[in-house]
Amino acid sequence: MSSPTIKEIARRLNVSVSTVSRALQDHPRIGLRTKTRVQELARELNYEPNRQAIFFKQKKTYIIGVVLPFIGEEFFSQAVTGMEAAATENHYTILFGQSFDDPEREKTVVEAIRKQRVDGLIISLAKLTFKYDYFRDLEQSGMTVVYFDRVPPFDHANKVYCNLFEGTVDLVNWLINRGCKRIALINGPDKLPASKERLSGYIEGMSRKKIKVDMQFVETTDLSKEGTVQVVKKLLALKQPPNAIISFNDYVHMDAVQYASRQSIRVNKDIVFVSYANLSITAYTTYPPLASVEQFPERQGQKALEIMVRILSEKKGENNASLYYSEELRPKLIIYEQAR
Repeated sequence: MSSPTIKEIARRLNVSVSTVSRALQDHPRIGLRTKTRVQELARELNYEPNRQAIFFKQKKTYIIGVVLPFIGEEFFSQAVTGMEAAATENHYTILFGQSFDDPEREKTVVEAIRKQRVDGLIISLAKLTFKYDYFRDLEQSGMTVVYFDRVPPFDHANKVYCNLFEGTVDLVNWLINRGCKRIALINGPDKLPASKERLSGYIEGMSRKKIKVDMQFVETTDLSKEGTVQVVKKLLALKQPPNAIISFNDYVHMDAVQYASRQSIRVNKDIVFVSYANLSITAYTTYPPLASVEQFPERQGQKALEIMVRILSEKKGENNASLYYSEELRPKLIIYEQAR
């Protein structure tokens, strides 16, 4: 048996198809009696609207593409939770893809998602994505793009991110007040905007306490376990090794402390380890960081989706469609020394 259509409802009630359509959309020009008759018959017949026809008419699919480096990382899974909550509230669905931190795969995944006629794209950039022409071309073609967490370094972009400069200043300040003076920073790839923020915050935090910055304490990892092990090995080999290490994120932290402990370092005694992201998984490890910068991934995901919905609504009304939205979240330093 075929599904009932608007035409069948119109025929049974002896009204026009447009009247039925408007009544089903609760249009104010349709009288209450007619509206009630149409809606009751629609329920009785188990009528379901033709979503494809509606989407074609509105030129929207109500689907938003989301591309992340790794959905398996707790940070990004929390961000997805925030996105899905906001998407459900605004009657959108989400289509996911992973870049695995590979810029070429990132483009391939974005192209595949774009072909699904999504209304917009939310993306956290791959760690080695330093060229942005592709995404600018995407926007020029009419695609709305919102970045979160790993965002481009220019102003003309819709983005949600955490102020890691301030978070790093807070982290350095806490370490110095605790008695640590030889503070090392295991940073991420040099060209990553988040790495530049951390380095700037590190230098500022040391300078505020009148401590000379020693660049032999600043190392860069490609975020792989092997890369992290190599930089920790260099730091431990210094004539005066650090008495505190700031890791780029909780995953780098876990690799760093695992290697340090195998070198007979008394973790968080000989060397204090702190980090970023405040992921719950670290509480189940042998050596969690004593302090971590909370970056609110769930809130970032929620805000990114809400900005997307706002932009799409403005495009529909052609109001302020050329504006860019930027949401900066203030991080929070979480101290676990007493709790653990």
